[in-house]
Amino acid sequence: MTTLTTALPAELARGIDQTVELLSGRRFAVLTGAGVSTDSGIPDYRGEGAPKRTPMTFQQFLADDRFRKRYWAGSHLGYRRFAAAHPNDGHRALVQLEASGVANGVITQNVDGLHKEAGSRRVVDLHGAMDRVLCLVCGQIFAREAITARIDAANPWLDTEGAVEIAPDGDAIVSDIDAFIVPDCTVCGGRLKPDVVFFGEFVPAEKYREASALVRSADALIIAGSSLAVNSGIRLLEEARRRRLPVVIVNRGQTKGDGRATIKLDGGTTETLVELAKRLS
Repeated sequence: MTTLTTALPAELARGIDQTVELLSGRRFAVLTGAGVSTDSGIPDYRGEGAPKRTPMTFQQFLADDRFRKRYWAGSHLGYRRFAAAHPNDGHRALVQLEASGVANGVITQNVDGLHKEAGSRRVVDLHGAMDRVLCLVCGQIFAREAITARIDAANPWLDTEGAVEIAPDGDAIVSDIDAFIVPDCTVCGGRLKPDVVFFGEFVPAEKYREASALVRSADALIIAGSSLAVNSGIRLLEEARRRRLPVVIVNRGQTKGDGRATIKLDGGTTETLVELAKRLS
């Protein structure tokens, strides 16, 4: 992992000093959001400069073949760039914190798989992962690359080499979808969707239990790069508060949990996590 070459802003440096004092001798869980992956080239949903968008809901995906064409065409184009992203120093800092025993694992709202690629050993993919595809009828799981190859073969006209603007879930905007052929399950012919939690869909109960177990076994909680606009993050924050655990939020800009945090660090997740790893590991 590289080290920081520029001085931290004074206010952030003071906040990190307070955080180190607060967390010293404690084992903590980490919850991450899209802000952790922005330095890997994956945009944030709500951060400064993020494009306004209305994500497709699970109900829309189920109800209309045109919505499914729109989703799969965009997801296919976006996934190429999404899958090419690599972990940044913030991801690697969390690996270091886990390896040294001060972090008990990572709960992530991200679907990019970068924590595992970086080397984190205990990762709870709260919202699923884009590299898996699920049949909604028979439950068969497919590797995303296998589905990608099928889409390429069925839709050779689709411009996979052109410049696309992606979202944190790997989606992209596609205007011409009428000719798009949506893949189906090769086992039962059922509908396929990436194994991720859509808007309007619940986090699987077993996944939430895994995340909750990490919080319950920790002495503190760090929330990094999440605006906490989604219910799953707020629930974990509230679980930590019920157990009277210190909560540190690291995010550039406001979050819905700022008033409930013990310490709020307003700064980039990469620089902050690198400094915390250097001083707490």
